[in-house]
Amino acid sequence: MSFRLKGTSLAGLAATLFPFGQSPAHEIVGNRFFPATLGIDDPGVNDELAVPTVDSFHNGDDPPVRQRDISGEFSKRITDDFAISFGSTYTFLNPTDPIAPGANGFQNLDTTFKYRVFKNPEHEFVMSVGLSVEWGGTGSEKVGAESFNRYAPNIYFGKGFGDLPDTFSWIRPVAITGQVGYSIPAENFTTTFGIDPDSGALITDTEFNPRVLNWGGTIQYSMPYLKSAVIDLGLPDFFNHLIPLVEANLQTPVANTMTSGTLTTGTINPGVIWVGNTFQFGVEALIPIDWQSGSNIGVIAQLHYYLDDIDPHGIGKPLFGGSTQPASPFPR
Repeated sequence: MSFRLKGTSLAGLAATLFPFGQSPAHEIVGNRFFPATLGIDDPGVNDELAVPTVDSFHNGDDPPVRQRDISGEFSKRITDDFAISFGSTYTFLNPTDPIAPGANGFQNLDTTFKYRVFKNPEHEFVMSVGLSVEWGGTGSEKVGAESFNRYAPNIYFGKGFGDLPDTFSWIRPVAITGQVGYSIPAENFTTTFGIDPDSGALITDTEFNPRVLNWGGTIQYSMPYLKSAVIDLGLPDFFNHLIPLVEANLQTPVANTMTSGTLTTGTINPGVIWVGNTFQFGVEALIPIDWQSGSNIGVIAQLHYYLDDIDPHGIGKPLFGGSTQPASPFPR
């Protein structure tokens, strides 16, 4: 489950257009466990619940606004390879200027339809495709929620390095994941009307809603994989549950950009995930790549439950099809 940067100005474009949605799943491919990362969606489908995800950062508005989000998402498998997730975020905006008013409210509801199309255990590779929908008008305009839908077809992939030869055994715990999406607004432009306070004349303002390439990835080093598939270093058990990682979340307007520009915005997020049998906890720093992405380093944290491990014959079972092996990252 990932966070969604939310901004109230054009300078905070990443905030309003980032449709990766909260990452709703973890995945096991061969010996490789792909955890649910906080910034981008991972490449698998499972039954999971991410509650809560919390973040705090200064967004890219001018002047900057201190933003805090609390979000949650539920993912449910319809079949073993197809899942639907639902997510919502509540945002608190606190301007750094004490005179400016703040705002609180829900962002638009997100829904993601995701299908796993390929899985190769031998090479620890998996790929899925999906469609994310942001339902316009379900959130508050006060916190930047748009009044129109956005549709984002996505490609997700994950690759572990466990198939490397013995001479590269220390690299085997490394894995990469990635996501590429194309956010398409249901309306090409938005026109607002106002009255000039001096002349009383009608004023119109048109803002073009850009189409945006959303792209990101992770590089991660799995201590559970190191112990189970490479070498047991005899470390305290706590360290054998850690997956250090670095994520990147980037957004580039690529079409209908007359009023938005084409500047790429986003964050680089170093952090760590602690993985248990039925849940995980992760925390990452949010480092903006430029001043339009944010004005300081923020933080995000998430508690994530594996419903397919907690109740594999009930809520963690696909709606159609039999029970599947619980996707625990540790031997039972």
